[in-house]
Amino acid sequence: MKAFRWLALMLILFAALGMGIGAAEKPDAPTATLPDGTDSKVVAEVLAQRPGDDTQAAIVFFTSVKEGDTLPLNELRGVAKELGGPLIPNGDKSAAIIPIDVVNKGLQANSEKILSMREDIAAQMPAGVESYITGPAAVSADLSAVFSGANFLLLGVTAVIVAVLLIVTYRSPILWIIPLLVIGVADRLAQTAFTWILDACGQVWNESASGILSVLVFGAGTNYALLLISRYRDELHKHESRFDAMAAAWGPTVKTISMSALTVVLGVVCLMLSAVPSTRGLGLGSVVGILIALLFGAFVLPGTLVFFGRWIFWPRKPKLGDQSEHVVWDRVGCEVRKRPAAVAIVSLILLAVCCVGAANSHTGLTQSDQFIKTPESIAAADMLGEKFPGQDATPANVITKDAKGLGSYLTKKGAQVQPAESAGDWEVLNVSGPDTSELRGWIAESGNYTDAKVGGQNAELYDQEQSSAEDRALIFPLVLVLVFVALMFALRSLVAPAIMVASVLLTNIAALGLGWWISTDVFGFKAFADTTPLYAFVFLVALGVDYSIFLITRAREEAQNCGTGNGILRALSSTGGVITSAGILLAAVFAALGVLPLVVLAQVGIVIFIGVLLDTLIVRTLLIPAVVQLMGEKFWWPNPMSRNEIKKDLRR
Repeated sequence: MKAFRWLALMLILFAALGMGIGAAEKPDAPTATLPDGTDSKVVAEVLAQRPGDDTQAAIVFFTSVKEGDTLPLNELRGVAKELGGPLIPNGDKSAAIIPIDVVNKGLQANSEKILSMREDIAAQMPAGVESYITGPAAVSADLSAVFSGANFLLLGVTAVIVAVLLIVTYRSPILWIIPLLVIGVADRLAQTAFTWILDACGQVWNESASGILSVLVFGAGTNYALLLISRYRDELHKHESRFDAMAAAWGPTVKTISMSALTVVLGVVCLMLSAVPSTRGLGLGSVVGILIALLFGAFVLPGTLVFFGRWIFWPRKPKLGDQSEHVVWDRVGCEVRKRPAAVAIVSLILLAVCCVGAANSHTGLTQSDQFIKTPESIAAADMLGEKFPGQDATPANVITKDAKGLGSYLTKKGAQVQPAESAGDWEVLNVSGPDTSELRGWIAESGNYTDAKVGGQNAELYDQEQSSAEDRALIFPLVLVLVFVALMFALRSLVAPAIMVASVLLTNIAALGLGWWISTDVFGFKAFADTTPLYAFVFLVALGVDYSIFLITRAREEAQNCGTGNGILRALSSTGGVITSAGILLAAVFAALGVLPLVVLAQVGIVIFIGVLLDTLIVRTLLIPAVVQLMGEKFWWPNPMSRNEIKKDLRR
């Protein structure tokens, strides 16, 4: 164990070196994040290949402050001349637009350019006139800008949450600092490493992935720390030497957290089968984050703890010969033991009530519903639609070989079609009016334009939603199967893994149902984002089963001496406090995703927050122990323990 001190120091120095390198440059290609094999990606690739096409469309939109007032068009023509576009008023001249092109120099440069233009144009506005910039260029710029500083805010909020909960858990002014610093270093290393690994593997990532990775590392890393420190404290009561105590605590703890990390890795790695590149990037990034959290939890933290000695537990330093007390959890265990069937039934009823909302949940946020606080470009697009009926700030881009015929057909169907533009072998029509599904339906009905494909920002959003639905159909069952197989080999049992997976699936549905009610009725979100169910499911299954693993592995260890019935109660007593603390902390950390600007992250945070609490407070505390009490040795079938002829179960 003394060698751990040097190993911890080496890993910290390595982490510092890695963080000094800095993150890799984020991919900036407009097609990099679009779902594979979709029409919108094909259209984006065609448009990107146009010779000299280094611009994005934008619309400067003017409206009168007082409803019904006429705009001073003569004064606005000076602005139009400066911007190089025509001034186009609406019918009652209460609004006007100037279509322009913005040179595309990357998201960061475009964001700065759009912000500068907004300030310059606003400074020239006559009294009673408001100006906005919308269109594809402005929407892309705003999406990039909303994350400015957001991930640093998330890091700060997450660190504060972890610090407060560690202080409450340990009731020590010193001890909380060590795991917080170790996990903080692990997070910073993960944030750097995942960008370089994804870049080397040809994967893409975005700010959302960075935010989720941060809470994942903090959440999982703190859970590992809580388990290790709890076991280490118990062993300090039995060993005079802190090195011997850590040696006794390290083996069982590392075995448990390694099994936990394996289930998380198996769950999140399934995200790499997604058709959406950013989801694949999140999957690989999460694998990197979990492995780094495991590395620091298993090696850096033990070395750091033994380096300082017992005094870090002050004022509640563990003394040799003292006994650990678990009064509350002993009482919970006694109640479960007295009435296991009643406890199981009540737990199942509570979860079933929460599941009701899942039946009504659905995905389908529009572009304007994606943000917690609506950016200017999105708000302006809605106003533009009111002032210019049929005019879209982000029109559909339709590529075809017969622009004249298709344009005429779509016009007869009621769409507004702009003159065709050339794009190599293709012609491009900008179409306003119908949504993506309706427009594609019209083209399919014609039977004459089978080569035509619909793209644009709205089509990209639609295709991502369709791809996410396909991802859910593939990834949901695969995650469950992989986690079951991993548990089957780890526990050498069929029944125990089946019950654990079934319980976490039930928890997931309950969390989705309760999360739907909170999202729609409390926060006013109109629907789930397309990736909310997928992200929530994968992380809840992978992380939620952790607590059952922590409980069942300890129960198996105890059952060797006192039988399954008493073993589960001893496990509940010894792990109840630390697992509950870990669950509350993990739930709070994921709730911190709400500080980020996207609705999808807030929803993922809500669902995982609820799911982890349900798993911690009901499933792991009541349901699983009750089921084990009812089944006895059969819980381990077909492990030899279930055929043990020596009846060690003292509850009989």
